[in-house]
Amino acid sequence: MTILSSLSKRMALCAAALVLAAPALAANLVIGSKNFTEQHILSSLTAQYLGSKGYQVEQKTDLATIIQRNALENRQLDLVWDYTGTALIIYNHITERMSDADAYATVKRIDEAKGLTWLDPAPLNNTYALAMKRERAEAEGIRSVSDLVAKMDAAKSGKPWQLGFDMEFAGRSDGLKPMQALYKLELNRPQIRQMDPGLVYNAIRDGFVDAGLVYTTDGRVKGFDLVVLDDDLHYFPSYAATPVVRAEVLAQNPGLAADLNTLAALLDNDTMSALNARVDIEHRPVDDVAREFLRQHGLIGG
Repeated sequence: MTILSSLSKRMALCAAALVLAAPALAANLVIGSKNFTEQHILSSLTAQYLGSKGYQVEQKTDLATIIQRNALENRQLDLVWDYTGTALIIYNHITERMSDADAYATVKRIDEAKGLTWLDPAPLNNTYALAMKRERAEAEGIRSVSDLVAKMDAAKSGKPWQLGFDMEFAGRSDGLKPMQALYKLELNRPQIRQMDPGLVYNAIRDGFVDAGLVYTTDGRVKGFDLVVLDDDLHYFPSYAATPVVRAEVLAQNPGLAADLNTLAALLDNDTMSALNARVDIEHRPVDDVAREFLRQHGLIGG
């Protein structure tokens, strides 16, 4: 055997090995995200992290909740970050109150039959809450949603209070109307200000509304000195952020689940709130904030 033929054989064996490894390294993954800052950050974190692992990643951003879910079920998306409360109530119409663990187990079991796998939930609960300017809440003696309702009832003869809600929450089945029913919160149309989710925080801070709907992990709660009112009747369910992946995608990429679980384990409420604040308060680009976090935790190279 000549040196040239031996070299050619070794090169052929190396090429074959690369071909066998290629599907896992060059898999095309499409990530979906909803239309608010936390989802943009989660999508960017995932795309950059998996990109460093050799995946070819495409991001589809600013999707409405139902559109994103339909796209995942119809194989137009490969993975998303979703919330247990959303899956229970919006996708499966389950309104029974349950523990965080039971909520996760329930949506995981239901979606297994649909070819969707809920991986390990991140230790963060981005649930809804009503918030006010801290100075105003303290002056009015308002600490809970029931306190707010009582104050609004007492002010009916004067200037009506106005509340800010994002348009999706105002119309969804786990949104405004059932919350009003539970708390006996009477609102006429002019009292309900619907706006983009990100504008609610500014509207509260600037006094455009008296109170508004916020996400508990949003960085602007602390940055704008807002106070989250106690959900004393326990209306809002747990919204544990979790990677949800099509089962066939996981089967084709054996290391993907472990990679996503590694990332999820690093994201608790304080961490997510800080990341959100860097985007919404410091006005830093989402991709830069995500890249810095991944480098700090050794998930991508510096």
